[in-house]
Amino acid sequence: MPSFLHRSSHDLAVEAPPDRPLVGIALVLAAGLVFSLADTFSKVLAERLPVVEITWLRWAGFVVVVAPMLVATRGRVLQSGSPQLQAFRAACLIGSSLLFVGALSVLPLASTTTINFVSPLIVTALSIPLLGEKVGFRRWAAVAAGLVGVVVVVRPGSGTFGWAALLPILSATCWAAGVIATRRLGGIDRPWTSMTYTSLIGFVALGLVVPAVFIMPTGFELLLAAGMAGFATAGQFLTVLAFGRAPVSVLAPFTYVMLIWATALGYIVFGTVPDGWTWFGAAIIIASGIYTAHRERLRVRDAARAPVPELSRADRSQA
Repeated sequence: MPSFLHRSSHDLAVEAPPDRPLVGIALVLAAGLVFSLADTFSKVLAERLPVVEITWLRWAGFVVVVAPMLVATRGRVLQSGSPQLQAFRAACLIGSSLLFVGALSVLPLASTTTINFVSPLIVTALSIPLLGEKVGFRRWAAVAAGLVGVVVVVRPGSGTFGWAALLPILSATCWAAGVIATRRLGGIDRPWTSMTYTSLIGFVALGLVVPAVFIMPTGFELLLAAGMAGFATAGQFLTVLAFGRAPVSVLAPFTYVMLIWATALGYIVFGTVPDGWTWFGAAIIIASGIYTAHRERLRVRDAARAPVPELSRADRSQA
């Protein structure tokens, strides 16, 4: 595994704001709405422009946001304790975006969103090799149940989605790897550093590929792209604010309200409604994700309550 995933933290970490659960819940609900709007705009654009170009335009919006910080700090915001890990995180998020937009181009909005909800379960699985965490039987059972939910949604052999259903699954896997990297970076770099690295790397890397497939957008498509980038950026900020004001275990159940937003927008804009099997699979995935968050809360609580072993006389003399 990459050695930079095991870097230790240092004093660049910043003090977290006090917990305000109701504010956090309101923010995460708002984030779900604006992310769904961004995905809706992406799906409309996917019928008109190449996937790579759409993703690049989305990253361009991020660059617009971080550019003032880059200028104000004269580039110091790019000073990182782990540039390799920043590059790894950016690559994961670029892959996730490309695969997700690709999924939106061929699958219904609500179905793509539903399958992508498997990402917290993949984070649990990846936390073993990449973070060295111990995952018990019950959390593994939750992961297995979530995968069953994906199978119910996809229904292999039914001809409903075919191989296209792999796109949101792969997107969720890339996103989960990015989350693992974000956890490591939490004690190494400030959030603005991570956002700036990801924005610049994504914009430049995708910009190298875009000329090969570029189609000149119309004025309407540029408006759609601006809305997509604006909503996606707003969603990122709202998510950061939300999880800074309430624990993940408190907010996790409310992130799934995004499925309701996606379903409503899918019906309003595209006239699509998930069938009964999709709702059933979504219920399994959501229940698995909520249970996983519950087990994580218990794990963190038990770790906090664990007694600190006393130092031996020799240890105390060296402390």
